[in-house]
Amino acid sequence: MARRNKLLKFTEILTFPNVYENFNLGTNELSGENGEKCIMTSRWSTTHFKNQNPIVLELACGGGEYTLELAKRYPDKNFIGVDIKGARIWKGARKALNLGIKNAAFLRTKIEMVDNFFGPGEVDEIWITFPDPFLKKSKYNRRLTSPVFLKKYHLFLKEGAAINLKTDSTFLYNHTKEVLLEEAHSIEMDSDDIYCEDLIHPDLDILTFYEKQHLEDKRTIKFIRFRLSYPSQGPQSVSSLVL
Repeated sequence: MARRNKLLKFTEILTFPNVYENFNLGTNELSGENGEKCIMTSRWSTTHFKNQNPIVLELACGGGEYTLELAKRYPDKNFIGVDIKGARIWKGARKALNLGIKNAAFLRTKIEMVDNFFGPGEVDEIWITFPDPFLKKSKYNRRLTSPVFLKKYHLFLKEGAAINLKTDSTFLYNHTKEVLLEEAHSIEMDSDDIYCEDLIHPDLDILTFYEKQHLEDKRTIKFIRFRLSYPSQGPQSVSSLVL
């Protein structure tokens, strides 16, 4: 029954006007509503949102709790949740449609492909919410705050744009700080336990499904907000890097 329900969701998600999909490494073509093929790179504002408001990504968005809550809080911004799990994307996208949230969309793809779908300077901010920490050393380049991914983000972020990491993983938190210090990126906010003091960012009170579980398990929640210091570079893709 669970498998049947998941398949039904995968079928229904193809009809959603707020979901785009791509599983083919090396192409920036997306499947939109009813499977219509489209190119959204550098066109999200004009083609989907039909305004020039800032664009914010939530990577590893799960059910889209952050995407949707931020969209409700900031109607003058556009939000895109990115995840590979179809059932999770279905949950967030269905809720957005039911609530009439127009400034939220979802992209179902592998995050290592994300730079295929956004053009230079198209994104104003990134939230990375409770991603897999990939504890094994062999998975170093799969961590969403590894240098490989930071270079990808730099290709489509506006200069000086903020990246926010919220995690329960002490390992990922320490790894991220090490990378930022080694590469001389700018750490703007830093907390190894966001709830032991006044929240250092106004949107840290948004609770995801996983965060609620982590808090029940008495885990501490960490947060880092930082800005990249890479020099300006052209729009070439780094998707060909082996992860």
